[in-house]
Amino acid sequence: MQGEPTNGHDAATWSPLDSDGWYAARNATTALRDALVRAGLEKDFPYLRADLNAFGHGLVELGRVSPDTAERLAELLRLALASGFQMDREDFEHTPTATNEHEERD
Repeated sequence: MQGEPTNGHDAATWSPLDSDGWYAARNATTALRDALVRAGLEKDFPYLRADLNAFGHGLVELGRVSPDTAERLAELLRLALASGFQMDREDFEHTPTATNEHEERD
């Protein structure tokens, strides 16, 4: 038909695996999962998952947590900030910077 893609790739064959947003969300979710495991919070975030919105933008779904879990997470963030962890507000990728070197993930 006229106006149809000729390369055999149309919206019906689109896959999240074709999206940079999917990989960014998956990698961020994995990094967060690993940190939660180290903090002993792996069972407290049952809805944690990588996702894409309708525009192909990667998202990390944290989901609902108990008040106790929120308090524990807040305390971890307070401790991180007190130990010198800072975010560069001008960095659009939100890459963390700290006084100590941190291992980067691929």
